[in-house]
Amino acid sequence: MHFARMPLSVFTRRRALQVSAGSLFLAAAAPATAADANPVDRGRVREGEVRFPAIVKSNEAGERDAEGPLPDDQRVGFAVVALGRLSVEQILPAFAQSRKAKLAALVSGSPAKLQVLGRQYGLGEDQLFTYNDFEKLASIEAVRVIYIVLPNALHKEFVLRSAALGKHVLCEKPMATNSADAEAMIAACKDKNVKLMIAYRCRYQPHHKELIRRVQNKEYGPVKLIEAVNAQNQGDPSQWRLQKALSGGGSLPDIGLYCLNATRATLGEEPAEIQAVLNSTPNDPRFREVEESVVWTMRFPSGALAALSTSYGTHRASRMAVHMDEASLILDHAFPYKGQRLSLVRAVDGLETETVIDVTAKDQFALEIDHMAGCVLNNSAPTTPGEEGLRDMRLMAEIYQAAESGARLKL
Repeated sequence: MHFARMPLSVFTRRRALQVSAGSLFLAAAAPATAADANPVDRGRVREGEVRFPAIVKSNEAGERDAEGPLPDDQRVGFAVVALGRLSVEQILPAFAQSRKAKLAALVSGSPAKLQVLGRQYGLGEDQLFTYNDFEKLASIEAVRVIYIVLPNALHKEFVLRSAALGKHVLCEKPMATNSADAEAMIAACKDKNVKLMIAYRCRYQPHHKELIRRVQNKEYGPVKLIEAVNAQNQGDPSQWRLQKALSGGGSLPDIGLYCLNATRATLGEEPAEIQAVLNSTPNDPRFREVEESVVWTMRFPSGALAALSTSYGTHRASRMAVHMDEASLILDHAFPYKGQRLSLVRAVDGLETETVIDVTAKDQFALEIDHMAGCVLNNSAPTTPGEEGLRDMRLMAEIYQAAESGARLKL
């Protein structure tokens, strides 16, 4: 039998790998002692976490997250109420990215959805509930927070029912369909001494937080103008978002609310004046009950002006720009679930330059859920409590009034 001659370099590499593998096997097989130092796995348990020594120089950026996930028995259990598109496609998967929360129960009017999703997420029959069984959540100790993901008009009923059970509440935005309901929700939760947080996911999104930090630190001078748009082309006219009795309104409370809340959060101020224009395409069946498009301006006590717009009848658009004395911050894809890009535009050495700001994206829903879980664990107030949702409800009512009257409203 004839063998081709093997180059020495190949033999040397293979032999080295064999020796290394054998050494690792012997090291693993040898009895471990406290003094042993594994040359491959340098991880050590310290203060309840697995930690590793740095492998880069001290002038390199670190890659370790600030904290590891909590053990399962220390996580805050959530019951998710309503298994529509948002819950199934975004909220439920987000629990896999959570550090402090876990899915503990599901509530739905669809037994088929409960069975399928219960199996997918490893829940038992005793963790699946219909709306008629809702009050049984009171006896489920693992459920500490109830996440309301129902149509807007049902938020008040289920927030009040949740508070009556002594459970903390995370409620989707908009908070309600009117300010009176929002006030009742806040009062009920205070009466039962439970927390109420409104699910403004963008307020926990890293790009938004970095934008707010830079603006409020006044790194580029005072804010003069803010532009924001959030628009999309709605489809099926029969969907609940286009039925005023369930939604409370059209594009403004659904997606325009993101522009309103982000502007208030960025400036850290409340508007002093509002003007608005509303329009719906005649004979479009989608807009028989709710508005299609709204454009509104706000003046703030600092002198900053905001020009905001929203629509249910255009190709998708989502952008926010903050214009300051020395620079502009541009947040592209500002309000979708992913794809945010934050850039700084300013003059450098006499040349206009755009610099993309490096921000690590994370699951917005996981961050939002973890914030609520942290508030429960630490007995702290949410960043977006019920009062924040109420402010937006009142301002949206003013926007509608300004559009109807054609007047500039002083607030």
